[in-house]
Amino acid sequence: MLVDRVLANDRAALYIELADEYLRQLGYTEHGLRHVKIVAGSAYHILKKLAFDDRYAELAAMAGLLHDVGNMLGRQEHQRMGAILAKEILEEMDYPLGDIGTVMMAIMTHDESEGIIPSPVSAALLISDKSDVHRSRVRSKSDIKGDIHDRVNYAVAESDLSVDPAGRTINLNLVIDTRISQVIEYFEIFLSRMKGCREAARTLDAEFRLFINDTRMA
Repeated sequence: MLVDRVLANDRAALYIELADEYLRQLGYTEHGLRHVKIVAGSAYHILKKLAFDDRYAELAAMAGLLHDVGNMLGRQEHQRMGAILAKEILEEMDYPLGDIGTVMMAIMTHDESEGIIPSPVSAALLISDKSDVHRSRVRSKSDIKGDIHDRVNYAVAESDLSVDPAGRTINLNLVIDTRISQVIEYFEIFLSRMKGCREAARTLDAEFRLFINDTRMA
């Protein structure tokens, strides 16, 4: 698969590592190999389940692997820097220009604040990235009381992103330990991301649904 070639590329592996280390020093949750592999797999799964072309699915996975490399150059505008760095990596690997452009656009628009979702690849990446919330992303349990992002992520004991092809729904099921964080805190920091997921799902002619502790929230 295309993603195997990307992971085997020394430049890509280094940029992913450096980006995660930069965010670690800023106190952010994990954005390393664990995160990008999950995002890549979920993006691929979404498009395959919804019967999009195999090429789209593989490009979505590739974008998932590279979507956060821009963080090595700073958190602000990381999606723009990431698109440029991904271009550098993929050109080195001799990918077709059209594929490179598709991946660049997806990385550029994976932040919901951009307000546009130009392709199925972009939509799948956005949903997959914003759905990766789980306690395994928290680097230190000692910070959870004072940092709402760490607290909310650590409260999520189970996270499952699934696709129902027949109903054309994309379902995020979370189990949140409310002794650690109340559900309202999840929406305090993730409301705009969930709205972005709903818009992205519409691009795929699907519906995004969020369930928390077996209750549908959106």
